[in-house]
Amino acid sequence: MTHRYDDIINLPHPVSKNHAAMPMTERAAQFSPFAALTGYGDAVAETARLTQERIELDESRKLQIGAVLARARERIREQPEAVLVYFLQDALKEGGSYVTVLGRIRKIDELAQTLSLADGTRIPMADLVELNLTEASDSE
Repeated sequence: MTHRYDDIINLPHPVSKNHAAMPMTERAAQFSPFAALTGYGDAVAETARLTQERIELDESRKLQIGAVLARARERIREQPEAVLVYFLQDALKEGGSYVTVLGRIRKIDELAQTLSLADGTRIPMADLVELNLTEASDSE
């Protein structure tokens, strides 16, 4: 009984005289999966990520934040503890998010219009939407 490939099954493997053998690393690459939409999933996730619009503060809110800043400025040597809510602009798309932090105010830079916290965080004063000195800070 003859099988379908009996005539070629024991022949030597052909080796080209004109081309060098392909390295094993390149041979493996030809069998790797093809991703026609590389980065598509990341793009969809980025588009789906929500941002918020910046809130424009009214004058009374600006005055309130200014009053708390004045109290903090008077006590800056004590590095008063405060709860700050500020707008953080998104680096990739329009809008951003509101961040709430608890920290000690280390420096108020009038020229740069920034607050520096003890942990090194710098917050532009124009981005503040809420500022409250903590009770522990008020009682010191």
